[in-house]
Amino acid sequence: MGHAMKGLACLMLGRRELMETAKSASAEAQRCLSLGGALERERLWCAALQDWLAGKPTASIARMEEALRLNPADTISMKLSHGIRFMLGDGTGMLRSVERALPAHGPDHGLYGYVLGCHAFALEETGQYDRAERQGLRGLQFARDDAWGLHAVAHVYDMTHLTDQGIALIDSNAAAWDHCNNFRFHVWWHKALLHLDQGDIATVLDLYDTKVRDEKTDDYRDISNATSLLMRLEIEGIDVGNRWAELADLAEARTDDGCLTFADMHYMLALIGEDRADAAARMTARVARDAGPADDTSVVMMTPGLATSEGLAAFGDANYGSAFAHLARAQPDFQAMGGSHAQRDIFERLTIEAGLRAGRVDETKALLHARTALRGGQEDSFAASRMAQIAKMQSVTPASTAAE
Repeated sequence: MGHAMKGLACLMLGRRELMETAKSASAEAQRCLSLGGALERERLWCAALQDWLAGKPTASIARMEEALRLNPADTISMKLSHGIRFMLGDGTGMLRSVERALPAHGPDHGLYGYVLGCHAFALEETGQYDRAERQGLRGLQFARDDAWGLHAVAHVYDMTHLTDQGIALIDSNAAAWDHCNNFRFHVWWHKALLHLDQGDIATVLDLYDTKVRDEKTDDYRDISNATSLLMRLEIEGIDVGNRWAELADLAEARTDDGCLTFADMHYMLALIGEDRADAAARMTARVARDAGPADDTSVVMMTPGLATSEGLAAFGDANYGSAFAHLARAQPDFQAMGGSHAQRDIFERLTIEAGLRAGRVDETKALLHARTALRGGQEDSFAASRMAQIAKMQSVTPASTAAE
């Protein structure tokens, strides 16, 4: 089982060069199985690794759910199902899975608080913000060091425009996340988003330089934090200086990865941010080659990956009509690329921004209303500023236009 876990962990890192390590781990796992005496749970984990290597992470999830059916107290199988579903944007599946395991994890269970943290995140991703907040805060009472649970509550405050509460939560619970590996960069990213919503640009840039991107790693999760934050700043008219350069260098080296659509689209952000049109074109061409019905990964590359990549490339070229056409076509399926609502919101923002710049006011207004509805009906500063822009654009009446 250790070999299977190693291989699955490599695949979750979304790096092409780790595929061979995962394949070797799978081969070793199969060798161990051939010796006999394996438990059904071990067989399921080994099969899950084979499934993902075959491009079918949804089948890997089914193996974890079967392990949970055999033993609802199998916390690690629940957590792996949770993690893969998160990578696939399957919030509803996350919720079902955790709620299947919850009855076997009572307050006397050593991992109870962490399971509550997973439940809180699944609730948040399915729009149940009040329940998510309560469950996440309750989880922290049992597991003070649960970064995932704390960050689930931070998601709630971001989605519902409760910026002061979000900043206070992160600041007052450093013990829950400051001990983490690179996940702490993601928590700092959340804090930066909250400050951005308040218009505190100086703090956002300071957090970017000293926390979010203090270590210049090439982990796709760290790159996604950085690129999405810089792009948020840029579409607000903020000069981010030369911060794109190192990200674009890393992204250009990953144009052929193709492990995760989510990662590829964040690499695209770096490429268009640094005006590397040739590299962006290569990335889009590779996404087009990978797109198709062959397996789970290529299906997502096809929808929404290809249209998103084409839209981002057009946005980078300031061809906003084309950018909006492509991004608006991809937008209903953004969730399939994986990650959270907060992470994917950069693509929502770019779709809206492209629409406004292209003069597609009615369609853009509808997207803004849908975005606000997803966020519990709470209008954040981005939505408020764009609605004000739309009102100004619509105030130019035919009569006033004729008078000009």
